Amino acid sequence: MSDVDQEKVGLLERLEQGPVICAEGYLFELERRGYLQAGAFVPEVVLEHPELVAQLHREFVHAGSDVVEAFTYYAHREKLRMIDKEHLLEEMNRQALAIAKEVADDTGALFAGDICNTNVFLPDDNSRTPVRAIFDEQVGWAVEAGVDYIVGETFDWGEEALIALEAIKETGLPSVITLAIHQEGTTREGWTPEDACKRFEDAGADVVGLNCTRGPMTMLPLLEKIRAKVQGHVAALPVPYRTTEAEPSFQSLRDPECDVIPGDRPFPSALDPFVCNRYELEDFARKANALGVRYMGVCCGAGPHHIRAVAEGLGRTPPASRFSPDMSKHAFLGTDERIPQEYKEYAEKL
Repeated sequence: MSDVDQEKVGLLERLEQGPVICAEGYLFELERRGYLQAGAFVPEVVLEHPELVAQLHREFVHAGSDVVEAFTYYAHREKLRMIDKEHLLEEMNRQALAIAKEVADDTGALFAGDICNTNVFLPDDNSRTPVRAIFDEQVGWAVEAGVDYIVGETFDWGEEALIALEAIKETGLPSVITLAIHQEGTTREGWTPEDACKRFEDAGADVVGLNCTRGPMTMLPLLEKIRAKVQGHVAALPVPYRTTEAEPSFQSLRDPECDVIPGDRPFPSALDPFVCNRYELEDFARKANALGVRYMGVCCGAGPHHIRAVAEGLGRTPPASRFSPDMSKHAFLGTDERIPQEYKEYAEKL
């Protein structure tokens, strides 16, 4: 746990006391480790290797996350139908929730449920009803597992986010609703991020904001507008990639230096040259905190070192800070007086 380690209190009480850090990024991290397929991005690993999911939860808490978020992202009926594994739906959700609950109980972290974009929503009645059913299923299992609150995330349709919010609100649990804002800078129906977040707040969301898609540089300007528009708590969970004004989302990034990438874009499996270093995430946390953002994390691509950087950017010293870099002891680049002067002088030739 972080410096806010304390007798367990709810999300909203913690937010009143100060920032809350929520680590995300399970899809990309477990894909990198070889336990999940890029493209489908269905979290079958919770059934096949539950111990690895539990370990990653623990690593994120060790790095400073105040929350263990159940790995149920894309574990919904539509995604599983696409890979002919719809029969695993309930087992996958219940297992993911059980893994997260155990780690949260062991560490004193908050325990969050998670629902997300369905990828089948369209603004018509033929879509709204099945999408609501998808959310109700997952929300129901989360409630039965005893979650402290529920995240609804990565929505690019504002109306789909509102449907998710309705499903969460019926439980009486706190809600975090976050949008994924793509190149055009609006939701798919044309709402600005700040107007969409105001709609969510007016509809009863406890925390509103952005996650995924945009890196720190291209998310910060949107957060400033959201903070000015809404009264309540604001969320920010960027991807740890160097997005730019010209390429504001990580899906839009291009790598002209590499001609062996499958397809025409680095997303999702060739983003390595664009990864933010830990100091960029630390800087983001400071700037977001200065804007008044209180719910923070890092989304797809996050590693524990990114979460530690966010925590340290907020002035915290999680257990993982014991091993934060200290170059003073480095054999060539260090400043310790016990390092031979000849080695220090040789550093310029490294």
